[in-house]
Amino acid sequence: MSVSIDVAWKSLNKHKEELCGDKVEVLKTSDSDILILADGMGSGVKANILATLTSKILGTMLYEGATIESCVETIAKTLPICKVRKVAYATFSILQIFHSGDAYLVEFDNPSCVFIRDGRIIKYPYETREIEEKKIHEYRFEVRKNDCFVLMSDGVIYAGAGSILNLQGWTWEAMAEYTLKCTKNTLSASRLAVMLSQACDELYEEKPGDDTTVAVARVIERRVVNIFTGPPKSKEDDKRLMYDFMHAEGKKVVAGGTTANIAARILGREIITRVDSRKPDVPPTATLEGIDLVTEGVLTVGKVLKLLKKYVNDEFDAEFFDELDADNGASRLAKLLIEECTELNLFVGTAVNDAHRKSELNFGLSMRQNLVDQLIKTTEQMGRTVSVKYY
Repeated sequence: MSVSIDVAWKSLNKHKEELCGDKVEVLKTSDSDILILADGMGSGVKANILATLTSKILGTMLYEGATIESCVETIAKTLPICKVRKVAYATFSILQIFHSGDAYLVEFDNPSCVFIRDGRIIKYPYETREIEEKKIHEYRFEVRKNDCFVLMSDGVIYAGAGSILNLQGWTWEAMAEYTLKCTKNTLSASRLAVMLSQACDELYEEKPGDDTTVAVARVIERRVVNIFTGPPKSKEDDKRLMYDFMHAEGKKVVAGGTTANIAARILGREIITRVDSRKPDVPPTATLEGIDLVTEGVLTVGKVLKLLKKYVNDEFDAEFFDELDADNGASRLAKLLIEECTELNLFVGTAVNDAHRKSELNFGLSMRQNLVDQLIKTTEQMGRTVSVKYY
């Protein structure tokens, strides 16, 4: 079995703190995906430094194939000593999911991971080991498609303590049940992270008493998206490009008016433009048999990039997903790349577009190439595997 992972996280800073004391790292190795959540002791600058050091050390060492023993030992010897508590550590959780389906989870003093499978909360047995006088919980198991994992800092289970929920706070059991309820409908990792983070924020009455982070990992099937944009430099390459594009696995997107005309001519099919005045700043889409989405080029891709960059910069919330669900070309393409894509294949023509050459706007090849370069960089930052073919 070969699996892919959809990962997202959201953090709330402790009230009146500019820096978060939690840190999340996501790493991809040749055979696995690794999710690390570190929670630095205290709050503010010191906690942020502790969490950042911990996550970076763990990530670097695990990426290089180090054992968990050597990782914990290094952290214990590296982090500064707290003068009050006389200990030097940040708590952490590490989830490693191999492409084969094998999985490894290790936890040190963080709340237990919420594991949901087939509409049920699963509790796996763990082994307890002591490393450098620290008790570590280790889990080994196999994942299945649609499995969902939620790692969290202790700010999650303290949400509401002293206010809405009096002294008890949001217990692990209550949080797990709420997560289960949210996953009754299939959600992307980012949507679930937003819902859980928003619930914590509401329980804290929008004044978090502690740094609060949820990190979600979902096991999904491999999803490929193919985008064809820009006419080839030589018209003789039109058929070759379309052959490569149409025979590629996955969903098909054509971006650009001239590009769409090439696709329609080679396929021998008619383009039908959709008239939509609800989003006047986004050019209308079209339909073409055999193609999943047909959009305008430069303006639409520019708006797609704005949405993707908001996502990369952790600027996504409920309102962001309302925009992502809108029925226009930019939102539909951005949604495809954020929620329905693990691999992106770009088929890029390098001719100067006649429509742009004759336009007063005078967009050149450099404009399209700049957008393509930004699209490659941004989707790679989102954890997608990207390949590009130029014609």
